[in-house]
Amino acid sequence: MTAKKQVAVLGGGSFGTVLANIAASNGYQVSLWVRDAEQALRINSEGANATYHPELRLSDNITADEDLASVIMDAQFILVATPSIIFEEVISRLEPLISPSVTVISCTKGIKSQPFRTMTDIITQHLGHIIGDKVGVLSGPNLAKEIAEEKLAGTVIACENEGIAFEIKSMLSSNTFKVFSSQDIQGVELAGALKNIYAICCGIAHAKLVGENALGFIVTRSMAEMSRFAVAKGANPITFLGLAGMGDLMATCTSKLSRNFQLGELIAEDLSLFEAKERIGQVAEGAKTLEVVYHEARKMNVKMPLVTSLYEILYSDASSEQLIQDLLDHPSEVDVEFTYKEKL
Repeated sequence: MTAKKQVAVLGGGSFGTVLANIAASNGYQVSLWVRDAEQALRINSEGANATYHPELRLSDNITADEDLASVIMDAQFILVATPSIIFEEVISRLEPLISPSVTVISCTKGIKSQPFRTMTDIITQHLGHIIGDKVGVLSGPNLAKEIAEEKLAGTVIACENEGIAFEIKSMLSSNTFKVFSSQDIQGVELAGALKNIYAICCGIAHAKLVGENALGFIVTRSMAEMSRFAVAKGANPITFLGLAGMGDLMATCTSKLSRNFQLGELIAEDLSLFEAKERIGQVAEGAKTLEVVYHEARKMNVKMPLVTSLYEILYSDASSEQLIQDLLDHPSEVDVEFTYKEKL
């Protein structure tokens, strides 16, 4: 019987932990990179990540370690699930450590500025000369707490290499977690990052008690904005009808488990962005993504009224009431833009 391959998961947070546990439960030998020796010791001795999922019993096939070189030493697959703010630093540290046989998958939903880059752009920039096209992204409606509780969920692995997609499906599929494939890396990745912005918008709207019709309105216009931006970046608009697009947008924009939704609710209470982040206590990627997308959209002349309104609320001290008013005041638009053709 062929031995299962070695997997390294970088990032012992909510999502990294559940991914590591699924892979380990499928028989893969998993090394989990965490931030310090104390956390690694606790995970290894307790068989649980008490900081994020105290209720989740971890597989015996998981070993936590704070030493990055040790974690990736024998890995054929590296799943990177760190916050976006440290993603590039971690990837740059991998360069002298990995071999051409390694595949690197981003599981982080974020965008880097100066210049504008997705997480897979960063992987390719630093590691592409070593690993070639063995790069991918995992994204979907993946609230980690529900996955840990074995509630039904689906995700998408996007990569150019079909063999990699097949291996990731084998690694991460379970009775309750289903993995689908796509070749639209750009679309899947941008969908996962952009929807965090709109989850903040929906958190604000929910706290303002605008009603279910209004939330449906906001989610639909959110989809129009995020797909408009992504298509300008070369993505396929059809990708946004799938799990990574509409699926993730719906889950994140309607769930109190979403940190970005929670952030919006706190902003609606007139807390500052700093105070709201402190209250949540975990990383909410949407605020940083908003800042990057706002400037990039202006640069490309892409209209994103919800992004503009939320930017003014978070970074220019506008009232959270402005979000709803701006939505109502914005000139009428075509509903489904990518089926619309001007008359010749």
